Amino acid sequence: MKKDIRPRLAILYPGDRPARERSDPTQSRFAALFEAFEKVGIVIEPAIYSDDFCDEVLQQLMGVRGVLVWHNPIEGGRDRHKLDATLREASSSGVFVSTHPDIILKLGTKDVLLAVRDLPFGSDVYRIDSLAQLNTELPARLAMGVRVLKQARGHSGIGIWRIEQRAVDRYAMRHAQRGCLEELVDFAGVGQRLAPYFDGGGHLIDQAWQPRMVEGMTRAYLVGDHVAGFGHQAVIALNPGVAGSEVPLPGPRLYSGPGDPRFQDLRQHLEGEWIEMLCERLEIRRDALPLLWDADFLLGQGLADTAEQYVLCEINVSSVSPFPESAIQPLVEATCRALTPQ
Repeated sequence: MKKDIRPRLAILYPGDRPARERSDPTQSRFAALFEAFEKVGIVIEPAIYSDDFCDEVLQQLMGVRGVLVWHNPIEGGRDRHKLDATLREASSSGVFVSTHPDIILKLGTKDVLLAVRDLPFGSDVYRIDSLAQLNTELPARLAMGVRVLKQARGHSGIGIWRIEQRAVDRYAMRHAQRGCLEELVDFAGVGQRLAPYFDGGGHLIDQAWQPRMVEGMTRAYLVGDHVAGFGHQAVIALNPGVAGSEVPLPGPRLYSGPGDPRFQDLRQHLEGEWIEMLCERLEIRRDALPLLWDADFLLGQGLADTAEQYVLCEINVSSVSPFPESAIQPLVEATCRALTPQ
C-alpha cells in the first residue's frame, strides 16, 4: 500500500474526555477551517486538550507536522502551564507550533502596552508590581483622570477594571467581565479588589482611559504580517453609557474583509510600519509572528487637523476566535507554507 505523504496538521482546542472521544470536526467551531484545509490536501485532525490527558495529546502531536492552537490563558479555572510545557516539548521535537508559548509571552500579554507606550500607537501606561506600589502611585494618577488596570494575562474582560475618582476618597470601579456593575468604594476598597492580582508575583498594567471608547473599538485580524480582516464593535465592555441610564451591554462585533474602506488608514499603518516597529521592540522575527492574531484599537485624542490617532488596547494571540471569513484562506495558505520543508 502506498504511504500517505500528505502533511498532517492538528487543530488544538480545549475540551473534556467525552469531547475528545467524539472529536467531530463538523461539530466544532472550526468546521469551516477543517474543510478549508481538507480542500488543499492537508490531513487535518482535532487535538482536543485538557490537563487531565496532556500526555495523550503530546503523543498525538508527535505524529503531526504542525499544530494550530486555540486555548485561552485561563480555561475552567486552570492556566496554560501544562499546555505550554506540552507545546514546547512538541516544538523542540520539530513540530511546527502556532502560536508558540514564547511568542505569546512577548506579544499576547498586557505587558505589550508598556513595551510600546512611546510608539505611535502607544499610550500613557505604567506597570504596578505590588499593592504597596499601587497605594503609593495610583491615587495621584486617578486625580488626573480615569485609569484602566489590567492583569497581565487574561481574556474576556477578566481582571480588567475601570477606576474613576468621583469625590474625596470615593472611587467608581467596574470590572470588564460581562454582567459586572459599577460600585463606589473608598481607596481601601480599590486595594482590596485589586490585591488578588499580585498573588504569586503577579502585576497589573495601568493604562489611561480613552474617552473615545464610546465610538467603538476596531479589531484588526492579522495572518503573519498582513491584515486579513476587521471586526468593529460599537459598544464594548467598560463603555460608560449615558449618565443616569443603565450601563449598555456589549454589542456584536461586525466583521469585514481587509479592504473595508473605513479602516484602510489603520491597515496602512500596520502593514507599512507598525508591525515592523512591534517586532523590533519585542525582538520577534517577522516570520515568527503568529499565523493568526489580532490587535484591538481605540480612537485616541488626536488634534483636529491631523490624521486619526489609534491607541492599542490589547493584542490577542492565545485563542483568536471567532474571526472573519476573509481570514480563512490567508491562514490556510500561510499554514501550508509553514508546513513545507525549506
